[in-house]
Order: sequence, then structure tokens, then C-alpha cells
Amino acid sequence: MKKRLRILRVGDRGCAWTARICHVKGEVDCHRSIRLRVWGAGKNSRALQVDLVSKYWPAPWGPCATDDSHPTSRDVREVVEYALDHGWEPDAVGGTFLLTESEHAAAFELTDFLITDRMRNPEAPDPSARVIHAYEQRSGSAR
Repeated sequence: MKKRLRILRVGDRGCAWTARICHVKGEVDCHRSIRLRVWGAGKNSRALQVDLVSKYWPAPWGPCATDDSHPTSRDVREVVEYALDHGWEPDAVGGTFLLTESEHAAAFELTDFLITDRMRNPEAPDPSARVIHAYEQRSGSAR
């Protein structure tokens, strides 16, 4: 699948971003995941990267099937604002600033996504329990 570069304004800053769809195998199910990458000052600037896992559960079409969640421009804007407040320097040249589950998940989540480390590290915590809990919280609040 070809990645599509999208453009977004956050304050005075123009950002380019991509979202690559993947899946993460958990103990209970497979979960749709998205690798979000953002550049805030051109292609040679320090990239921002966060791996997200969808809060939807169970997968609507059976084991290892994916839902249709995809980050919106609003989601990307929230990620960029959070990253800027937590040390991302987009004007720096080279490198990648990572938002990781181990460092940021307790303080930050999106409406439809959680941060996961499982895409980069297969030994990272299984996202299933967090996904199920987030789904139940969301479903309970919708009633």
C-alpha cells in the first residue's frame, strides 16, 4: 500500500504526516495499529513517531481482522501538540522523537487510539487488556 503524505497546520507550523496501517497480535485478538509519522519542518527535520492501537474490540470480522479506524487531522493535531509540550523539537535536523507507551501512555490517549510499544518491540506489553478496558469505558459512557 502506498503511503499518502498529508499536510496539516498546527498553529503557525505546517506539518506533513503519514499513517501506515498494520496490526498487532495480542493474547486475546489482533488489533488494528497505525504508525503515525510527522515532520514539522521539512523532510530533513526531526520526525515525530507514535504507534497507535485502535480502541475498538472485538475485531468486527474475526481473528486478526482489522477495523476501519484511522487517525483524523484532529488526532494528528493532538499528537503534535502533546509532543511539542513534551520535548519534540521539529526544527532539529535528523533523528526521530518517539512517543512511547512506557513513557507517555499514562498521560496521553486519543478518542479512538492508545499508544503501544508492541509494533516496535514484540516483547512490549500485550495491548489487549488496555484495548478491552478502553472499549468498555467508552461503551459504558455511551449509555
